[in-house]
Amino acid sequence: MSVQFSKPARGGVVALVLTSLAVFPGQANSRQRSMTRSGNGGQEVSGPSAGKAREHPGKTIRYRNTRYDFCFSLPEGWRGYSIVVSQWHGLAGGPHGEGTIQHGLIIAIRSPEWTAARPRQDIPIMIFAQAQWRLLQQHVFSVGAAPVGPTKLGSNSRFVFAVPARYNFAFPPGYKEVERILNSHPLKAPCVARPSHS
Repeated sequence: MSVQFSKPARGGVVALVLTSLAVFPGQANSRQRSMTRSGNGGQEVSGPSAGKAREHPGKTIRYRNTRYDFCFSLPEGWRGYSIVVSQWHGLAGGPHGEGTIQHGLIIAIRSPEWTAARPRQDIPIMIFAQAQWRLLQQHVFSVGAAPVGPTKLGSNSRFVFAVPARYNFAFPPGYKEVERILNSHPLKAPCVARPSHS
């Protein structure tokens, strides 16, 4: 992926640069299996199991990330999601040009309906250490060319989780569904284990 931005005038605004690192499936469909490794992606399920991805009002599945201690609720139709990991770069402008001064992960939850021929909107979750988030709020660095910063989804004692500004700028298929998911306040941090029913 190649992104070019013109150099900003005095003090400038900087660009978000993404570098793909890996893809991990929830339960990858056959088209994704060749580009992902198998595993359950930390997925937890609420409600009865279902076969193919389809909508079941009120039933959810849950992506759980134990490393960063957060959970993210998804509609049942997202069963089989994949996790795509990339990196954000915090850039600072100055009299001697721009440079990366901070970096962190973006964990994107990808719809099971996503294909290379017909990509759909991912749910990108930027992960910031608490100190990085404070520096971002103080405008010490920027993670995008948008005049606003990322939108905070939640936090725990160590990390802040946010959605990049203009993550859906191209309005790809599925962007409205992702907006509905994000409006339902799906991220919980810290992640509290669900009680098991015997």
